[in-house]
Amino acid sequence: LIQPPIMKALTSETERKIRMVQLRTVSKREKILFPVVLLMLVALLLPDAAPLLGMFCFGNLMRESGVVERLSDTVQNGLINIVTIFLGLSVGAKLVADKFLQPQTLGILLLGVIAFGIGTAAGVLMAKLLNLCSKNKINPLIGSAGVSAVPMAARVSNKVGLESDPQNFLLMHAMGPNVAGVIGSAIAAGVMLKYVLAM
Repeated sequence: LIQPPIMKALTSETERKIRMVQLRTVSKREKILFPVVLLMLVALLLPDAAPLLGMFCFGNLMRESGVVERLSDTVQNGLINIVTIFLGLSVGAKLVADKFLQPQTLGILLLGVIAFGIGTAAGVLMAKLLNLCSKNKINPLIGSAGVSAVPMAARVSNKVGLESDPQNFLLMHAMGPNVAGVIGSAIAAGVMLKYVLAM
């Protein structure tokens, strides 16, 4: 609802048809080292963001290592659904109409929508800027996946790309910026927590 009009307004039909190729295959060692190195860096530089990113890295490590296959399957399927239900119920139980429908709360929601739109536009424009200096062209639609709505932002990028070229599958290319957006958001949240707790 928010992203497609912005994406279409900032890109031409030709840009939306750019096909991207996979640069290389990622080895199993790299897949295992990534969460470990990421968590070590975050724990050293931003300890306040470490618990949030630690859960992300732990889940990634469980999946990629292949050592705890049964636990990994449980976490990816049953547990995530249960946690989502309980999170929704606990937040919903606290959401009393007279407290929620306040000008400040609605203002925060409006700011969130504006930030989402700005993030989408900035991602598309950054991808277009990168196209000016790179020999391998990047489809600007994947820039919009840099917001941390996983995996919906990547799916939207893929959907808009498929509307222009039904054979152009951008989903896996868009997942890279999508996960980067999650990591960036978690780090930004950690920095914010650090400053808020210091007040």
